[in-house]
Amino acid sequence: MLLTDTHTHLYYETDEEKLAELIQRCFDNKVERLFLPNVDVASIAKIEHLVKKYPSNCFAMAGLHPCDVKEDYELVLDEICQSMVDRDIYAIGEIGIDLHWDKTTLDIQKVAFKEQIKWAKDMELPIVIHCREAFDEIFEVLEAQKGADLRGILHCFTGNTDQAFQAIELGFHLGIGGVVTYKKSGLDEVLKHIPLEKIVLETDSPYLAPVPFRGKPNESSYLLHIAERVAEIYQISLEEVAEVTTANSRHIFNI
Repeated sequence: MLLTDTHTHLYYETDEEKLAELIQRCFDNKVERLFLPNVDVASIAKIEHLVKKYPSNCFAMAGLHPCDVKEDYELVLDEICQSMVDRDIYAIGEIGIDLHWDKTTLDIQKVAFKEQIKWAKDMELPIVIHCREAFDEIFEVLEAQKGADLRGILHCFTGNTDQAFQAIELGFHLGIGGVVTYKKSGLDEVLKHIPLEKIVLETDSPYLAPVPFRGKPNESSYLLHIAERVAEIYQISLEEVAEVTTANSRHIFNI
């Protein structure tokens, strides 16, 4: 069995001993493919450190998180773009729009989002989208950009069935994480209408830990609990969930 965490910030752990323990617990739980979303300039070196240390298991993305889109975003985007030269990058992410913390930056968030979508199209890469309290704004941008060259993952999907199908029709898979294990999330009812071939698994560690670790720091090894819940929802084996969602990730990231 092989599980793929399509979205983990493992690199936030800077203690080498603790990091090695986190990785080993992943391997113990059959989580052997780890995709690392970039959030800012400082993340680049941390991600590269992990990629070089675990080249068969850790895979880099590049992008500017919407919460980090500030007045100097153009300079930051330039620096992130330059960082992709001579590196193996498997997606542009995480990018998107976040209106939970600061609505005043919506206009520049949109500009940064569109610019990074252009990178993805030029490089023939998928995008990994962060969407918080911004489905309408995200879909407005995606509808204007839709085409065969637009694809990727709507990370940490917590929307309704209509929003799920809209994302799928635009060429996206749904990133399913710890929220699916929460009793009142409603995500289980949404997934009953969604083909398994249209989802991938993720932890977003260290955030959004699944039950039974809810409220504690998350880690990629906990992906096993997310996969178990998904298996219950689809009424299939854990092994089938692992096989299909990992195949989906290979299709998206081309590795």
